[in-house]
Amino acid sequence: MNAKTENLLSTLKLQPVVPVIVIDDVKSAVPLARALVAGGLKAIEITLRTPAALDAIKAVAEEVEGAVAGAGTVLDARQWEQAVKMGSKFVVSPGAGPSLLDAADQSDVPLLPGAATATEVMHLRDRGYSVLKFFPAEQAGGAAYLGALASPLAGIRFCPTGGVSLKNARDYLSLSNVVCVGGSWVAPKAMVTEGDWDGITKLAAEAAALAG
Repeated sequence: MNAKTENLLSTLKLQPVVPVIVIDDVKSAVPLARALVAGGLKAIEITLRTPAALDAIKAVAEEVEGAVAGAGTVLDARQWEQAVKMGSKFVVSPGAGPSLLDAADQSDVPLLPGAATATEVMHLRDRGYSVLKFFPAEQAGGAAYLGALASPLAGIRFCPTGGVSLKNARDYLSLSNVVCVGGSWVAPKAMVTEGDWDGITKLAAEAAALAG
């Protein structure tokens, strides 16, 4: 196992659920991250789906003690460079294009690339990846499908994301080839808009307890 994979695993093992969050207003980034960390979710994936995302990563990385800021929905080398420059400690992608993989090869920051089929997993395995994002998890076949990959693709571990919720998270977490899950339910948009940080801390604590 190489150093970047070990680094990524140490981050993913911090908690059973990695929050996948969308930041519309950079002012909400720090209090939201503090609420998640207070609930036990330190590794936080901030998706590059809004104009505020990069500044949000920078703010969380610099201002939130205990947080491990990561960038999600990174699609190419340009976005990789931007995300790392802003302080991302890990990078997540829904897939794995050539330019993104080439950028990751040149960086010390670990990449969690996405895959949904055995062929995609094998391509990434050939590139040296053994920890992958299974996306979109529910739509691609769910826990039963992912469990079926464990034997033929031994040694590959996953973070399922996409349609994962408190209701079905344990189905994934019980699988031998799952490290953690990614989920957006711990930071509902309405709660973020209202600034209900106490409510988000409670949801984070509930998610963190799934490790038990």
